[in-house]
Amino acid sequence: MNPKWLEWARDLQVVAQNGLHYAKDEYDVRRYETIQRIAAEILATRFDASAEEIERRLALEEGHATPKVDVRGVVFRDSRILLVREKKDGGWTLPGGWADAGEVPSEAVEREVREESGFATRAVRLLALYDRDRQAPVPPYPFRIYKAFFLCEIVGGEAAPSSETDGVAFFTETEAAGLPLSVARTTQRQIELFFLMARTGDWTPLFD
Repeated sequence: MNPKWLEWARDLQVVAQNGLHYAKDEYDVRRYETIQRIAAEILATRFDASAEEIERRLALEEGHATPKVDVRGVVFRDSRILLVREKKDGGWTLPGGWADAGEVPSEAVEREVREESGFATRAVRLLALYDRDRQAPVPPYPFRIYKAFFLCEIVGGEAAPSSETDGVAFFTETEAAGLPLSVARTTQRQIELFFLMARTGDWTPLFD
């Protein structure tokens, strides 16, 4: 469960963003801007940023409010799973990141895997579509996020860290269980589930 302050701030931001998108009256615009400012002030009490910085970030979110989409590549080689180590927190994670506007999901995950690990891959199957908030324990985030996990096959390239990663390696399930993870991006439970799929050959997609 998310803390109530996060739910309140998110709800206020959704009201503000949708209101600013549809409002025609200048007074309504000002009211929604005020609501957005309050949301930023709430978030600033818990995140390492000022209310002004957060408000500027929230103001960049335009149009009808929808969840953000994070894509992750699940890559196996010789019964080992590919993980990369994030520079930001030193934790290991499945390679991935935000899907860009204009990309289809398979292109997004193939790009992210290549950028973060050096391996060229082909997305072959959707394994899971999760609401990040339900994948506890994860640290809070200002926006709702849907996480899409794809099984990817290596078609080329070689291990090469990036500007965001400083480690690229394949791990057995036992080895992966002992790693410090970047839990904001990938949880131990998710890795266990994908190893289970690989062992049993049951690739039925998971959701929620």
